[in-house]
Amino acid sequence: MSELHLKDALDTLKSTGVRITPQRHAILEFLIQSMTHPTADDIYKALEGKFPNMSVATVYNNLRVFREAGLVKELTYGDSSSRFDFVLGATDHYHMICEDCGTIVDFHYPGLDEVEHFAAHVTGFKVNMHRMEIYGVCPSCQGSAMKAQ
Repeated sequence: MSELHLKDALDTLKSTGVRITPQRHAILEFLIQSMTHPTADDIYKALEGKFPNMSVATVYNNLRVFREAGLVKELTYGDSSSRFDFVLGATDHYHMICEDCGTIVDFHYPGLDEVEHFAAHVTGFKVNMHRMEIYGVCPSCQGSAMKAQ
């Protein structure tokens, strides 16, 4: 599945005139395979061994290109670095965020589409999007808290 996503993403970039460099390819591949919603620094650290001349600025610049091409969403929660989520071909989904370690986990709940339709009906707004985050403590951090007691 991720190979198909990678091909589609590369085709999207090529169609907008973006040159596919080895670093760009590696960053994109990392984003597609990552389920952790990485920060730019996470991506840089994961790839610096393979690309010793790549800088964090290169990662940020490529993430901006991917965001402008509609391949990734930048997730900002006001508390730390932006995280990036590969979205090409993904279904609408929401995020569960651990308040202790910052882990972000995707979940899908189709019923929330009804909320969007209802909000549009009640207010007369033309809804463009919605975003939902739920905050709590992940299983790993719950286990750590139990051990500390």
